[in-house]
Amino acid sequence: MQIRLKTALLFSALLGVGVTSVGSTQAVEKDITRTVAQKQKSKSTVSKSKAVPVAKKGKTAYAAKKSKPAYTPRKNPASILAANNSAAWTETSKLVVQSGSALVIEQVGGDALYQKNASAVVPIASITKLMTAMVVLDSSPNLHAPITISDDDVDYLRGSRSRLHVGSVMTREYALLLALMSSENRAANALARHYPGGMSAFLAAMNLKAQALGMRDTHFEDPTGLTSNNVSTARDLAKMVAAAHRYPLIREFSTTSEATVDVGGRELAYRNTNPLVKSAAWDVGLSKTGYIHEAGKCLVMQARVADKPVVIVLLDSAGKQTRVGDANRIKHWMESTQTHTQASRKLSPQAALAQESARRPG
Repeated sequence: MQIRLKTALLFSALLGVGVTSVGSTQAVEKDITRTVAQKQKSKSTVSKSKAVPVAKKGKTAYAAKKSKPAYTPRKNPASILAANNSAAWTETSKLVVQSGSALVIEQVGGDALYQKNASAVVPIASITKLMTAMVVLDSSPNLHAPITISDDDVDYLRGSRSRLHVGSVMTREYALLLALMSSENRAANALARHYPGGMSAFLAAMNLKAQALGMRDTHFEDPTGLTSNNVSTARDLAKMVAAAHRYPLIREFSTTSEATVDVGGRELAYRNTNPLVKSAAWDVGLSKTGYIHEAGKCLVMQARVADKPVVIVLLDSAGKQTRVGDANRIKHWMESTQTHTQASRKLSPQAALAQESARRPG
C-alpha cells in the first residue's frame, strides 16, 4: 500500500494531479489514467491533421493544407489555329464607323460583315435616284429621245442650284447620266415627268419596285430625294444597290468620274459626286451619294474589297468627308482581316502555339 501510494504521489507530481488524502489512491490512479489518455489523444489529433505552420504576428499557427487545383490541359495547336481563323478575330469592335447607320454585306450570299443601326428608318436623300434610274430603264424607253427641262423640275423646296436652265433640251440618256453621276435633280425630275402616265405613275412604279425587291421599310414620294419623306433603312438599301448593279447602264453612269454633256448647244462639264470612283485604290462597280439636312451625308456603293464583292451603305454622316472616311476605314479593316487570316492559315501548329503564347499577358 505504501509503495502504491508513493508511486501515485510521484505520478501526480509529474502530471499535475493533486492528491487530497492518503486513502484516495484509487481516485488518483483514475485521474492519472484519464490524463495520460487525453494527452495521447491530443498528440494523435495533431499528428493526423498534417498541418503546416503559418506565420501570424510572430506566433506559429496551423492551417490545413490547400488542395491543388484540378489540372487544365492547354489548348492544342490545332484548336489555337482554328480560333485564329474564326469569326472572333474579325470582331467588328475593331472597326469604328462614324455614320449613323451602316451596313457592309457580301454581294454573293448577303452575309453581313458589319452593321450599325441597319434597321433604322431614315431619310435617304439622293440615294433615291438609283430607284429612279431602275424604273426609267424598266420602261424600255428611247434613250436617244429628247426631253425638256421645265419649271416643274425646279427645286422650290430647298432651292438647290442647277445649270440646266428651264427650256434646256437633252437626250434621256444624258439626263440619266447626270442624275446618277452628278446627282442632277432637274434631270431626275424630268425623267420621271416623261415617264408613261406622268409623275403619279412613276411614283407608283417606284414603290411597287421597292415592294418587289423586299424593301419593306422603304417609301418614295419624289424621284429626286429632295423630300425627307423618302425613307428607307440600310438593310433595304443594300437590296436596292444589289438590284441596281444588275443594270449595266447604271453601273457605267454611276461610276463615270467626269463627262462633258451637250445641253442645247452648250458644253457642260460634270464630275462624279463620289471621289472614290477615280481612286486607284478602289474598284467601284456602282456608286451613289446623297445629301439633305435631314438625311446627312449618304453613300452607297458596290465595290470589290479584299478580293470580295461587297455592298456598302453609309447613312447620316455628319462631316463633309465622313462618308468617304468611313468607306476607307471599312476597306482597311477588311484588307487587314484578310491579311491576318491568310497569315494564320500559313502558320504551322507550333508557330500558332508560339504566337498565342506571345499574346498572353504576363
